[in-house]
Formats: sequence, C-alpha cells, structure tokens
Amino acid sequence: MTYAISDIHGEYDLFLRLLEKVGFSDDDILISCGDVVDKGQRSIKLLKFMLAMPNAVMINGNHEYDLLKYYRALAMQFPSSPNKVLSKLGKNFPSESNALDEQTIATLAALPYYYEIDGAVFVHAGVPLDSDTRPIPLHEALKEELVYDRNFKDPVTLPDDPRCFFFGHTPTQYICGEPKILTYPRSGTHGACLSELHKVHLDTGVYLSGVLGCFRLDDCASFYVDR
Repeated sequence: MTYAISDIHGEYDLFLRLLEKVGFSDDDILISCGDVVDKGQRSIKLLKFMLAMPNAVMINGNHEYDLLKYYRALAMQFPSSPNKVLSKLGKNFPSESNALDEQTIATLAALPYYYEIDGAVFVHAGVPLDSDTRPIPLHEALKEELVYDRNFKDPVTLPDDPRCFFFGHTPTQYICGEPKILTYPRSGTHGACLSELHKVHLDTGVYLSGVLGCFRLDDCASFYVDR
C-alpha cells in the first residue's frame, strides 16, 4: 500500500499512532509532502525518524526550505564555527536544541521539492499552471513556487492534467471548516480511484486541530488520529 501525508509539524507521537492505525509495514510506502518540522515539540526526532525510514519518500516544504535558508545564512556568518551555527539553528527547536547535526542538515538539503509516480505528483504547496490551467513542467518550477504557492489550494483551481496532484501547506479547515483531507473528483466521476481525482489536499492542520491524517492511494481511503 502507498500512503501520502503532509504537514506533520513535529507531532512525532501522533505520527506513530497514525502508522499503527493503518497497519503500516515494511511492504508499504509513505510519501511525505513536506513540513515535517516546526510548531510541534519533537520536530527533529520526527525528522530523523522519517529520514531513516527505508520505505519513506520525503520532499521539502516551506518550513524545511526556510530552515535550510537560515542554516546557509548562519554558515556564511560563522564560516569557521559549525558548532555555533548548529547552536543558533537549534534555538528554533527549544525542546531539542542540541538534536540537530550536520548530517541531518545535509540529508535534508538533498531532498527533492517534488516527487512523481505513475499517475500522481507530490508537491508541498502547489504547481504553477499556465493560462490554460495546465501544469508547467515540474523541473521548470522555482522551489519558491512549489513550497509557497497559495493559489493551488482554491477549490476552483483544477489542473488540466491526467495525473492526480497531492499537496498540503494550507490547513483544510480554512477551505471547508473541518480538519479533513479534501479530494477533488473529475467531472462525471465519484473520485473512487486516482485517475478520477484532480487533486488531494492533505494538510489537516494538526497544530491547530490536533488531527493528523493520511491518504491511501490504493483505494482513496483517508485515515485520522486525534491528539
């Protein structure tokens, strides 16, 4: 089975509960659409855990992107003091201030900003569309567009593309009033399989709602745990 998730934001314990709920095994695949870190109390523990998962695919969200930008700025400011860089960076995570290390930063920096499988595309915030609502080639999109886009969340924004697009970034309760995963079926379909979906909005706003969800691609089922 293949699962998609986004915007876990340091909720390590909830994440483990969600994996347990779906019966996640070594034969399954998890695809994370970014924003693993920040807001929650165990961001770095969660980040390291997910980076070590052999069957997890991660892309960077805006919070990872901003963390890396800050790291690079500090590295330029203190080029001969890597420990000082990590110490200052660790202040972003008060309960885990000594947990960051160079290897974790390097691994994070190597992560992609989009991911594709047959029939599906995974980004953090959205994909730029041309005037005919066709997605531009992903390799041509700026990182900033992929992690900061605020237009893709709009219910009327439906990419003219046979693939299903998975994204997070904006809590779904701002769209529908509830912390639930939103699916957008193609006209004349029930959205029962990926080919019948334009897009899937994954961000349940866990830091606001206490609800964390994931989506199973095989049967388009959603699963939730509540803090």
